[in-house]
Amino acid sequence: MSVPRRRFLAGSGLAIAFSGSVDALFRPAAAAAAAGAGDAHGYGPLVPDPDGLLDLPAGFSYRTISPQGSPIGDTVVPGAHDGMAVFRGRRHGTWRLVRNHEQRGPDGRVAAPPELTYDPAAHGGTTTLEVSRDGELLGHHISLGGTFANCAGGTTPWGTWLTCEETEGFAGETRSHGWVFEIDPADPRRNADPVPLKGLGRFWHEAVAIDPASRICYLTEDAKEPFGLLYRFLPDVTAKRYGAYRAGGLLQAMHVPGLPDLSLVQEAGTRFRNVRWVDVPDPEAASESTRMQVDPVTRGEKLESAWWGRNSAYFVTSFARAANGSPAEHAGQVWRYDPRLRTLELELVFKPGGRYDSPDNITVSPYGGGVVLAEDGDGEIFLVGVTREGRPFALARNALNDSEMAGVAFSPDGRTLFANRYTPGVTFAITGPWHRLPR
Repeated sequence: MSVPRRRFLAGSGLAIAFSGSVDALFRPAAAAAAAGAGDAHGYGPLVPDPDGLLDLPAGFSYRTISPQGSPIGDTVVPGAHDGMAVFRGRRHGTWRLVRNHEQRGPDGRVAAPPELTYDPAAHGGTTTLEVSRDGELLGHHISLGGTFANCAGGTTPWGTWLTCEETEGFAGETRSHGWVFEIDPADPRRNADPVPLKGLGRFWHEAVAIDPASRICYLTEDAKEPFGLLYRFLPDVTAKRYGAYRAGGLLQAMHVPGLPDLSLVQEAGTRFRNVRWVDVPDPEAASESTRMQVDPVTRGEKLESAWWGRNSAYFVTSFARAANGSPAEHAGQVWRYDPRLRTLELELVFKPGGRYDSPDNITVSPYGGGVVLAEDGDGEIFLVGVTREGRPFALARNALNDSEMAGVAFSPDGRTLFANRYTPGVTFAITGPWHRLPR
């Protein structure tokens, strides 16, 4: 283990520590979490929305797309809008969005047709939207149903969406749950007769990040008693095509020698070498949870978002609390695993008590290489951005309620930021002078 040079930022009771070696990808993320300047920087103060939905800086606007309860085919749009990704559409200048619905019960369920339903007793799933360059809804349809608590996921190198069930099963199920499913945004016929990717394991899935060269998947688990793990899936087939992960592979869990729990690391820039991976004997968890089949391993509370960048897998732990059984506390961490060097490094850590907390969904901004964070914390709920100088600012605020924001993703041309409000569910298409870099 080593601890490189680091520096600290503080403001309004929230201190952020981050590594001195952090590049442009994470300088904004660290600064964005440092409270204080807030609306005084970036694109300017947030202007109260007369409709009471989403406060934005002057010059920015939004469209609401595919809200919960609106018509979609012969049913209505389900609720619990969560993780989401954006793909190029059928026509030039259009986009396709695949959106998760983290439904756990019948209220707001995904009413998919039988051919798109995995389990009639489950209520989650996905919808696929086609929108114009300016964020106008051109059409939408249900693309998966009969799954449970579709929380986050990840995109594949071949342009599909992996949607993840955040469960290990539930009472009254007619089929097993806790799987990952692949959704093709371009060819709805491929989504018929849903097939779980059982090689990726049966556990409390959150998100997936994929190495585009090796096709190895890195998967986060948000679980309790005991806390979840970071997994990797080594596929038997490395073909760059839809359905490649159906062939199976090897599921492993991360073990950092000397580190039983991620929350124990409180100094950003701390790096662990010789990270090990332990085979999971039964990835399908027929009789025992995957996280209980392996020891020793490294655990973490609230393992959430994951994404691939800088030839590394990044993942987020939203918080750690002693009251929940964590050995140490924080209000969010971002980790980087470098598979070439076999190193794990804490890129940043959020200290409790400030304006922003509990980072969940994160997307990379095409402007300056920074990030936008979607909060799932206490108090006011923001989308948080940063300036080129690293000053944090509130990019948007949920003006309706205290529901989390989720599903943040830029369109491929960078003109539109899409984001979801979880409940009542709605997708926002945010446009404005993005080219005017925040100050």
